[in-house]
Amino acid sequence: MSIARTRENARGKTRGFCRACPVCDGRACAGEIPGMGGAGTGASFTRNLAALAALRFRVRLVHEVRAPETSLEVMGFRLSMPLMVAPVGGLSFNLGGPMEEGAYQRAVAEGARAAGITVGTPDAAAPGIFETGLAEAGAPLGGGMLPFVKPWETGLVRERLGKAREAGCAAAAMDLDSVGLVTLRLMQRPCLPKGPRELAGIAAAARELGLRFVLKGLLTPEDALLAVEAGCDGIVVSNHGGRVLDSSPATAEALPAIAAAIKGKAAIFVDGGIRSGGDVLKMLALGADCVMVGRPFTVAAVGGGAEAVAELAEEFRGGLETAMVMTGTASVRSVPPDILLG
Repeated sequence: MSIARTRENARGKTRGFCRACPVCDGRACAGEIPGMGGAGTGASFTRNLAALAALRFRVRLVHEVRAPETSLEVMGFRLSMPLMVAPVGGLSFNLGGPMEEGAYQRAVAEGARAAGITVGTPDAAAPGIFETGLAEAGAPLGGGMLPFVKPWETGLVRERLGKAREAGCAAAAMDLDSVGLVTLRLMQRPCLPKGPRELAGIAAAARELGLRFVLKGLLTPEDALLAVEAGCDGIVVSNHGGRVLDSSPATAEALPAIAAAIKGKAAIFVDGGIRSGGDVLKMLALGADCVMVGRPFTVAAVGGGAEAVAELAEEFRGGLETAMVMTGTASVRSVPPDILLG
């Protein structure tokens, strides 16, 4: 099935929540929460894409890079390319229920497995979503997914870390940027920020369970350094897809300073506005080790199931390989920043 047909199918199932636009840039859905839009004016959502679009490659063709290496290992995940599917949950609340939650999580995981990548599984205020993600993604992936836990009170966080370990996972994450989610406030389940001491305790609890720990939602070098000092094994540079604060920086704007502060001390993931293989390479040149992509894979899963997820992943891979050849980049494991114009 073509990607255009997949979008058309998805559009018919998500009316009033997501328009499955040809370019998912947040303009048509600005401020639509519940829904898939960005907070307020939607500017943080659209800024993510604009910041990446403003970057230009230095095209280099006198070289011998003909079959660039796209595979890598990051935080124990062996990936065919530096891309993971970001966690998306609560389809009934945010997408009008175009498919059952478990079916969605399984479709995304099966498509990711076929493409040689993996997924993040979600957490939410609605009961059962965390466990459903673990079970349904775990069916095709075993423990090879990255479960995300909301920044609930510490006892519940530790409980869910334990469930992640029981599911065979080797790593888990906390999306700290969820403290700003409107949907959680509407459901009377707000999350809270975590101070350095509490965060260190959570990271230590993860280590005691044999889990590596990733903290998502960081946008400053100061927070990234505090995360490393607290014992986090990785971070995700993220503004939650522009869904939590109208005037937050684009992730591509925040990433270079964060990478300069912690590169080599923790794995660096990034999400936000990544829509092509070229965007993946740009983020690697800015300092990321791996990227996460959410909304486009959600549209693919809703519109065409696991097959469409795998097809979209292959489109990302093809675009990444082309961008690597056109810039003389031999491997995703070492991407020089000077492939981008200054």
